Amino acid sequence: MILASLAILLGFILLVWSADRFIDGAAAVAGHAGVSPLLIGVLIVGFGTSAPEMVVSAMAALDGNPDLALGNALGSNIINTGLILGLTALIAPIAVHSNIVRKELPILLVACLALGYLLLDSAIGRGESILLLIGLAVLISWSVYSAIKGRGDTLEAEFDEELAARSMSMKQGWIWLAVGLVLLVVSSRILVWGAVTIAQSLGISDLVIGLTIVALGTSLPELAASIAAARKGEHDIALGNIVGSNLFNLLAVVGIAGVIYPINNILPEVLTRDWIAMTGMIVALFIMAFGFRGPGRINRFEGGLLLTAFVAYNYFLVMSVIEQTAA
Repeated sequence: MILASLAILLGFILLVWSADRFIDGAAAVAGHAGVSPLLIGVLIVGFGTSAPEMVVSAMAALDGNPDLALGNALGSNIINTGLILGLTALIAPIAVHSNIVRKELPILLVACLALGYLLLDSAIGRGESILLLIGLAVLISWSVYSAIKGRGDTLEAEFDEELAARSMSMKQGWIWLAVGLVLLVVSSRILVWGAVTIAQSLGISDLVIGLTIVALGTSLPELAASIAAARKGEHDIALGNIVGSNLFNLLAVVGIAGVIYPINNILPEVLTRDWIAMTGMIVALFIMAFGFRGPGRINRFEGGLLLTAFVAYNYFLVMSVIEQTAA
């Protein structure tokens, strides 16, 4: 138990550090290759913050623990939307000016509804997982198109400033890209082993461990990136990172895990508790941030509401686990 706890702690530390190095390296390589700052931001920085979730879920699926992978994806989205955006808005209200971010919000809602439909039969097979990955390919293609056509978008100026602060040589970029990727895999393996070991010793399901401990650890890059961006006034990056990460979790994380190891016999509470909590928070985010009559905005009160919803969900989750363990 002590060794497993240390493995989780070490896995978290390595995961966050390696994810940051991986993103920095990839952004540097793309920048020296002449890729536009907006495209680098949308694809590499935006989606790259979900690298921990993707690698951890892939490792869990390879180990035959697809429930942990599914819990990681749903739990990360709940943490991203309720905890991270809630805290970020409390620190600095988020004003949404980017048309690209506004267009991603309804796409995120559609992805949530699609996953809910797949969960109706309590299984996500390889065929359905492939459909999710096809959806990811369409999303990436749309993101590339939007980045090419979106010159002058406020998100471009913010990413340009952010990437300038991360400048490094092409050689350094390739080194950190390789080192970050290797350590992502190693740290994910350590983290999954520790999490599964603790779940088995405490009699807690892989799903719950994925929804809580693992999801929190893999969401730390988004937490750091969003708070730092909001404090620097980069509001569209703060929200864009979360929206992009949520989309990536629903399509790539669940899709990759399901292709590796089909997710069968999914517990009913995944749909009636976890999916509903995630979708409810994302619907609230859409209403707050879309901006139907002008620029959207998440103020401190709305950030507090998101944070309250996150706390309430986790209270309900803990009570459910206690009842199941007592039974």
